[in-house]
Amino acid sequence: MLLCSLAMSPIAHGQEGPVPPPLQENLSSPAAEPSLPVRNVLIYALSQLGVTYRYGGGNTQGFDCSGFVRHVFSRAADMALPHNSRAMSHYGSEVPLSRLQPGDLVFFRIQRHKISHVGIYIGNQHFIHAASSRSGDVMISDLRDHYWATRLASARHLPLGEPTPSDVLSPSVLPPQ
Repeated sequence: MLLCSLAMSPIAHGQEGPVPPPLQENLSSPAAEPSLPVRNVLIYALSQLGVTYRYGGGNTQGFDCSGFVRHVFSRAADMALPHNSRAMSHYGSEVPLSRLQPGDLVFFRIQRHKISHVGIYIGNQHFIHAASSRSGDVMISDLRDHYWATRLASARHLPLGEPTPSDVLSPSVLPPQ
């Protein structure tokens, strides 16, 4: 699959550290082909590889992590998400880390043990994200990298092209103000 080959390209960074148990690949059942709306999200996200990181950025002139995810889902799926990773972590439905599917959002605890980073899972244990001012741009990373594996907090599934109750895209729990 094109997405898996892109995820395994040299753009993906690092391979250090052991694979944590929740991210062990379930090799007994092949992954289903992503739906058209999910493919649209993944293709659009991949088209943004190399766009510069910019704190607070939410367009192709520069993205921060939540601005990147928000922009991709807005353009490719006509879905409005907040420009805040912590707020995004309350949208959609929770997904066990062992059941990640392409298009799911992955959340990380980077700063002070709270959700502070988000990316889009693309398959084969890789995700695409606007990394940081240090990394410089939108990139693909491996969830098995020690840095990401030790900070991975949760994942959420957004209903792309699926019939769902109207409240699914509302935050399940609003973060404190």
